[in-house]
Amino acid sequence: MHDFFSYIDMKNFIYADSTISFVTAAAQTCLLVEHCQEHEKDEWREQILRILPVLYLRTRLLEVQELMMEEEPQRFVTEEDYNYALIGMRELLGQDDAYLDVFVDQGIYTDEVQTAYISEGIADIYQELKDMAAAFQTGQEPIMHDAVVVCHEAFDAHWGRKLLAVMRALHELRVEN
Repeated sequence: MHDFFSYIDMKNFIYADSTISFVTAAAQTCLLVEHCQEHEKDEWREQILRILPVLYLRTRLLEVQELMMEEEPQRFVTEEDYNYALIGMRELLGQDDAYLDVFVDQGIYTDEVQTAYISEGIADIYQELKDMAAAFQTGQEPIMHDAVVVCHEAFDAHWGRKLLAVMRALHELRVEN
């Protein structure tokens, strides 16, 4: 009986509106990153500034779930894929890529200011999203479920903060120009 109910819960989670909306926002973000050099810098910046808040909200609306399988989902993004995304955004943004950020250690702000890069933050987010989206495309429900769970956990652990920092930096660029 427990397995049957776990299976039903898994299917309900995978096909819930909140999960589908999250996966859609993730896919849109990935496409925008992968095709960044097809856009003018200002146009791309506006589009990424529109999708990132949606991505944040869609991720926050996901239900917390437990992994179904013993092993974590396969990672699909290669170092080459990551570097392609990173370099594409770095070239597009040029001198607008760097921004100053306050170092955060275990949720505590310090006086230490460091240079951060929009391209690097988005590339890190892209890697998490693309791994999840690729696993979701397998059509294998336990893999789909766990891919979303792992991506959601990674959001809480690190990429949610990166998303907010990048949004702040992009907002400042928009206001300055």
